[in-house]
Amino acid sequence: MKPHADVSARGRRWRIAAAIVLLLSAGAALAAGQAPGATATSGAVVDDALRQDYSPILRNFVAISLLSLIPVMMIGMTAFTRIVIVLSLLRHALGLPQTPPNSVIVALSICLTYFTMAPVFDEMNRVALQPYMAEQIDARQALDRGSVPLRDFMIRQTRESDLQTVLEMARAPAPATVEDISMRHLAPAFLLSELKTAFQIGFVIFLPFLMIDLVVGAVLMSLGMIMVPPATISLPLKLLLFILIDGWVLVSRALLNSYWT
Repeated sequence: MKPHADVSARGRRWRIAAAIVLLLSAGAALAAGQAPGATATSGAVVDDALRQDYSPILRNFVAISLLSLIPVMMIGMTAFTRIVIVLSLLRHALGLPQTPPNSVIVALSICLTYFTMAPVFDEMNRVALQPYMAEQIDARQALDRGSVPLRDFMIRQTRESDLQTVLEMARAPAPATVEDISMRHLAPAFLLSELKTAFQIGFVIFLPFLMIDLVVGAVLMSLGMIMVPPATISLPLKLLLFILIDGWVLVSRALLNSYWT
């Protein structure tokens, strides 16, 4: 019976570890949506959900319920927002609003998001998940440690002006230090910064394709071919230019460099 008990305990701990991976950022997301006085309550709920004295059925129910937070964390707390917007604007700049299809754009965005966030995830695994699996820390300590790398990443990508705007909207005092920044203020400020940066990159991408459209339109007008749609001529030229410069690789590399350079 002892080997069976060891296997059961190990399986239980792996299930809780899977919940830890989801909750490393979910605890911060829960706190972000609460009123100022409710932050401690949200953390206590997360901590209680991971305690091992609950029945396995209840623990599994909580872990499955927390899966609904994955889209929120991916969109609002990682590089996914910037990447998917830039790729979508690139598609429109080429004059192909439906090609590549949305599924391809999202799939490529998820891959690039993983490459971008890999250092953050590795650090979260090192300081939080592995010590928890080795039974060196409890669930609450794992959440606290695991949120630090993600928080540092978000702070580095957040503009001070956007954070100040969020603080003004929330009518909250300005933090004295970086450590005093609340996650409920940092999360929306980070998302606003990501949106602004994505549209700035998209504007730069649009310029060369816009010049092609203008040149083609001017040439057609000078030749008196006013009945010929400029897109009929400019689209193949834009595709040729994009292929010659290896556009997808160039844009993907530029997006990754925008985070770590």
